[in-house]
Amino acid sequence: QVQLVESGGGLVQEGGSLRLSCAASGRTFSNYLMGWFRQAPGKEREFVATINWSGGQSRYADSVKGRFTMSRDNAKNTGYLQMNSLKPEDTAVYYCAADRRIIITTLPKDYEYWGQGTQVTVSS
Repeated sequence: QVQLVESGGGLVQEGGSLRLSCAASGRTFSNYLMGWFRQAPGKEREFVATINWSGGQSRYADSVKGRFTMSRDNAKNTGYLQMNSLKPEDTAVYYCAADRRIIITTLPKDYEYWGQGTQVTVSS
């Protein structure tokens, strides 16, 4: 079992920045693929970013490419999502996810473990 706890969400003005953190516990964090997803009211949960166990491979949704950066510190059992140039359409609950698979995936169904989410609100 892996427990994930997100933090760092909040209210920010358009063009601002936030850094989300995902603290993991329970198993060897470095063995797990990590992902960030988000869900806005009335919409499906959508892929944001993913990073492999070593941090050497990552993938981003087109909507955040060039603005968001995902990273991880396996020594601290923590993953991060640096979000810059935020837009009102980035407003959503952001979820951290993890899975034991090696190959990165953008599909929510492929992730076994999920955090409770953290709210990000971007005002115009």
